[in-house]
Amino acid sequence: MVQEAFLMSFNSILFNQTDPPAENVTSEAPQFFGDLNLDQIVAAVTSGKQEYNLSPFFYTALHDIDGIRYRHEIMRDLENDILLEHINAFAQKMHEMRRYLSQAERLRYQKQKDRWFLDAVAIYCDAVVGLVNDLASAHIKSRGLLSFREHATRYVASENFQSLWADTQQLITDLSAVKYCLQIKDNCIQVRKYESESDYSAEVEQTFQRFKQGAVKDYTAKYSDWVEMNHVEAAVLDLVAKLFPDLFLNLDEFAVKHGGYLDESIAVFDREIQFYVAWLEFTAKFKQQGLNFCYPQLSHTSGDIYSYEGFDLALAHKLIKEKSEVVCNDFSLQGEERIFVISGPNQGGKTTFARTFGQLHYLAGLGCPVPGREARLFLFDQIFTHFEKEETISSLNGKLQDELIRINHILNQATSDSIIILNEIFTSTTLQDAISLSQRIMAQIIGLGALGVWVTFLDELAAFSRETVSMVSTVVPDNPALRTYKIIRKPADGLAYAMSIAEKYRLTFACIRERIKL
Repeated sequence: MVQEAFLMSFNSILFNQTDPPAENVTSEAPQFFGDLNLDQIVAAVTSGKQEYNLSPFFYTALHDIDGIRYRHEIMRDLENDILLEHINAFAQKMHEMRRYLSQAERLRYQKQKDRWFLDAVAIYCDAVVGLVNDLASAHIKSRGLLSFREHATRYVASENFQSLWADTQQLITDLSAVKYCLQIKDNCIQVRKYESESDYSAEVEQTFQRFKQGAVKDYTAKYSDWVEMNHVEAAVLDLVAKLFPDLFLNLDEFAVKHGGYLDESIAVFDREIQFYVAWLEFTAKFKQQGLNFCYPQLSHTSGDIYSYEGFDLALAHKLIKEKSEVVCNDFSLQGEERIFVISGPNQGGKTTFARTFGQLHYLAGLGCPVPGREARLFLFDQIFTHFEKEETISSLNGKLQDELIRINHILNQATSDSIIILNEIFTSTTLQDAISLSQRIMAQIIGLGALGVWVTFLDELAAFSRETVSMVSTVVPDNPALRTYKIIRKPADGLAYAMSIAEKYRLTFACIRERIKL
């Protein structure tokens, strides 16, 4: 009985009963999107699906584990290729329906507008009935799709839909049966009803066939494919309507009677289901390259978290296009551990690792399968990022002051359920000042109990406390100039700051060797 009650209350294929209502979806991208390159991911996922306006769904993370499970269930169902084909067939018909409605709006002549509207309704009815039939035979397990199937089945069986469907079919049948004759003489056209006159075109063609010699010019009139009627065609149609006044009155009344034919829940489903379709289509490109995606476990407590073979999705999207290798990395936090401190040589994948950590958690909060073979992630309340930004003259602040203002803003808003990602801050000040400021900030973050990643050249932070975990970007042992882009757990080697200074002044081994050659 509980299951039946649930099926009777379908609202959304994206939001279950405990989630915020769909009207609370935000239209603004979160502030951290640019730092984590999530804007690039969303742009790639929604490319070609602009008609659905999917971006707001990707801007709104969930904060309820059952709401995320709700989406996982639906995503798993849609991994069935046959079911996905059914959904895509429905979506294509609904797209065609909108095209007809859009065309009807652009037409000038009312009777033609009414016919395009009638055809749009016919496509809609066919789409809904087809979807219900397809779902009836589909092997569905998710609460969301089961609920929608029940709702759609009841809707198709309802008196309102049956009346709409019957009126549509009858009117199309009646219009298809209309026959009339045109009598054209000079500039005058007469229209009259068809009275079973014989069609002499075949006899005329046969009679003159014997006079045909070789290739001749074809004088057969061609009908234009242009949708809009011209004034002559419109005038003819008006005359035809006078011959069949009751039928064309029905056409006119149909548009009035069924103007609000589109069921709101069907329209919502048509849009929301594309969230899943878009993600599955996008990730299929990576799976074809041997990269893994998984359904992460989610935890409300900042206990043990991990990810195996995770990767930066935005970077991977670019690398696959360039036919370059995608490097995967692992991470884990256990017990009291809270903050990854990433050090190592520049251009070694440190920032990419930080972005990967943020992307995985955010995408998990959307209820999407995330990059990686296996993952257990934290269900955050907010994500905060601090990546280097250019100084702005309008603020009249120096770079250090701007950084301190931004850090203060983060610390004032963050909670124990937040994720904080800091990328190479305090590079504009002296080493001792950078260490002093960083240690004070680290102490506050640890005091909050937040999770995070800190990319830094300050090795002192790596062993700051039991809550910090040192990870280092690695190089090829025989050639330190070559990066592996692998980030591994190990103590900081004490060379990160020295290497950054050497690279700044072109005093690395590679730079010196290059100058010697010159």
